[in-house]
Amino acid sequence: MTAADLDLLAAAFAGIALSVALIVKARLHPFVALLCGAFAVGTLAGLPVADTAKAIQKGAGDILGGTGLVVALGLALGAMLQLSDGAAGIARAVLRWSGPAGAPWAALLTALVIGLPLFFETGLVLLLPIVVAAAAAMPNAGDATRLRLMLSAITGLSVVHALVPPHPGPLLAVEALGADLGRTMLYGLVVAVPTAVIAGPLLARFTTRGVQLGAPTLAPALVATATPSIGRALAALLLPVALITAGQLLTLLPGNLAAHAGALAWASSPIVALLIACLVALPLLFGRAALDASVQAAIWKETMAPAGAILLSIGAGGALKQVLVSAGLSDLLVRAASGAALSPIVLAWGVAVCIRLATGSATVATITTAGVMPGVVAASGVAPEWIVLAIGAGSVFLSHVNDPGFWLVKGYLGTDTAGTFRTWSVLETVISVTGLLLVLAASALF
Repeated sequence: MTAADLDLLAAAFAGIALSVALIVKARLHPFVALLCGAFAVGTLAGLPVADTAKAIQKGAGDILGGTGLVVALGLALGAMLQLSDGAAGIARAVLRWSGPAGAPWAALLTALVIGLPLFFETGLVLLLPIVVAAAAAMPNAGDATRLRLMLSAITGLSVVHALVPPHPGPLLAVEALGADLGRTMLYGLVVAVPTAVIAGPLLARFTTRGVQLGAPTLAPALVATATPSIGRALAALLLPVALITAGQLLTLLPGNLAAHAGALAWASSPIVALLIACLVALPLLFGRAALDASVQAAIWKETMAPAGAILLSIGAGGALKQVLVSAGLSDLLVRAASGAALSPIVLAWGVAVCIRLATGSATVATITTAGVMPGVVAASGVAPEWIVLAIGAGSVFLSHVNDPGFWLVKGYLGTDTAGTFRTWSVLETVISVTGLLLVLAASALF
């Protein structure tokens, strides 16, 4: 490694360290902190200020143009499922059918299904209050038993958020690395299910011992409408996943048959699929009340409140990624991977871990890592689908105090800070490491 390479690494670490300090110490929003870090990287790496500004504009524009609509539409669908009580109805039914002994496994399964098309925070707001209520109603259950139920649900949400498109993070990595969306979804499920079992109900038997629960501090909003049937709620929830999957299956058909399914191929675009799901969800979940101004206002209020913070943060993450690429970090990683006999899968995971620890955001870690890895993928010949999954696994490593999800989980669980570290932070780390090991094993077989 040359002196110039070391200078570039020092610039990258310094810029990311500045972002961390501004988030943790100065309490700035990640949007501002990441932009400051991006300018710092460009300046220290020797890029002219004008070039750094252009890179920041390009990076933010590319991310928001390609993924911003997916995030916004996913949040809108989540708001509808929350306000209508549709997702809660699914969760209550599954937990009622499972009984106390099977409740953690039922919570995990419900979270894996509900979490498929939704952003992690949205799924958490949708599902966890219901699981908390179900845990509180369990007869003669101690804190550890109730906590096992809640942690199993969170595991399902986190695993699909990291590993299974159409979540914004994996979806963006698919686009950045030129991976096949259908294969990534299939491989993601192969890795996600055993990862969720290990990090959820099995791990919770050990991490919940001695952890005490207080009263949850967060609760979801609802509107005064009739709760939709389970069938309607499931149809609204799974429609975007079904459309995207159907579009990918079309590629397996002979050319003459695929040509007659052009409309389905068009509808399988993640943006189109989510837009169709939102339009269909309105009458499915709210009936005639969907036309009420108060219901519409509530839906978009619940959508816009988190959308601003999420979109600004991922836009700034895209800006930091582009500055790192413009400064030459992508080329450096290619040389490192080819000269050090380091697995590209492990390299991608390690870079995502570093950015996750620094910024606290799984989505920003995915965006930034995916942006600097295309050269490594091209040079190594490793299937990009496995790199996407390695990045996703690395992006959830060790949630701690600079991660907004840490405080959101703490508020819903009712744990103190130490208890949140013992349960949630350990859970995220196990998802990350288990996911990496399974990706390495599966990539050797397929």
